[in-house]
Amino acid sequence: MSSSAPKLRWLLLAALLLGGVTCAHLTPADGSGGPGGDPLDIPGMDFSQLNSSQRHELSQVLSDEFCYCGCPHTLGTCLREHRSCRHAKRMAVLAARHAALGYAASDISLALGRYYDGFSQPRKALKVDPRLCQGSADAKVTLVEFFDYECPHCGAVRPVLEQFAQKRADKIRFCAVPFVLPSHKNSPAATEAALLARDSGKYWSLSDAIFENQMALSPELIRSLSEKQGLKGDEVQKAISTQKHQAEIDSFREMGRAAGVDSTPTLFINGHKYGLDMNEDVLQHAVDDEAEWVSNKGAWAAD
Repeated sequence: MSSSAPKLRWLLLAALLLGGVTCAHLTPADGSGGPGGDPLDIPGMDFSQLNSSQRHELSQVLSDEFCYCGCPHTLGTCLREHRSCRHAKRMAVLAARHAALGYAASDISLALGRYYDGFSQPRKALKVDPRLCQGSADAKVTLVEFFDYECPHCGAVRPVLEQFAQKRADKIRFCAVPFVLPSHKNSPAATEAALLARDSGKYWSLSDAIFENQMALSPELIRSLSEKQGLKGDEVQKAISTQKHQAEIDSFREMGRAAGVDSTPTLFINGHKYGLDMNEDVLQHAVDDEAEWVSNKGAWAAD
């Protein structure tokens, strides 16, 4: 061996140390599982419900996105090498749910980015009417929905939100905020009737009835639905014709605009805008994340 060999070995060792190379990375940095390996064959994770197309999109997300725990790994690598990281598992489950709904990898990445970024953004101060709320006022998590009575998407998600909150009434407070859209001609009248019902403690029953009949709304039907809930038809008609609650309706709309509401339904969780699907599984996922964030005073728990 030449006399230069020991010096060469030390130079190589120094290069390895300074370059940050480590033997812990036994799989490719993209989390692909190695040549010919299945990128979704990850211990402790089950993606068997996904078809081949959905698996392809999810694989791309695992390769491109970084775990929100803050580690310097892609999501796929974190799942394989940082197996104690529960955040990576939760992020992968959320990504898989979106893949199962048919989202492309780019859309999944965009949704995840907005979702996790939302936790660290300044929270919006939303002044809600307690009479338009369900659940404990002391709940750690408050859901606030800005809605319009003739918005078909609002009609679809309202039962989901109500049932979700009612099942967890001790932990979740759900509040409704009217956000009347000018393009919906019967929405102002429906909102006037609902707020009049609120004044009599009958908001939720009439509101649900309006949503159940939202595709056939008319002034006559709104009056009829109101009467079935115990309101006086003449009082309902007067409230509609005089725009009794217009100032309040305008204030709700101004609050929504200031918070960034530009469409309905828009949901806020403890003041930060929620941008994922409004189904029970994803909502529960988001509420659990918010509870962790709040418990750790604006941070994720350490793994």
